[in-house]
Amino acid sequence: MSKKPTAARQSFGNLAPKLAELSDEVLFGDVWERPQLSKRDRSLVTCAALIALGKTEQMNFHFPRAVENGVTQDELIELITHLAFYGGWPNAMSAVSKFRELFAAENK
Repeated sequence: MSKKPTAARQSFGNLAPKLAELSDEVLFGDVWERPQLSKRDRSLVTCAALIALGKTEQMNFHFPRAVENGVTQDELIELITHLAFYGGWPNAMSAVSKFRELFAAENK
């Protein structure tokens, strides 16, 4: 029986198989499943870290995932606005641009 390939394995498993395995088994198989924080809260924390660090490429995955986990688009915008003062104005501007790109169809 073969398992369905995960997003990590499809995206970079052929290039970095151990990183894909760790992503699947440790990050998403363990850390994201711990009951001490809800997936919604984990998404908020993750998005906050990505915004503060200016990691816009990772927002492609995590902003839509946050919405799937119950974070509203309005909450994401509020998060970006709040972090402008703690993580830097340029990081917030980049996050707004990424948000616009990811959710363009819903925000016209």
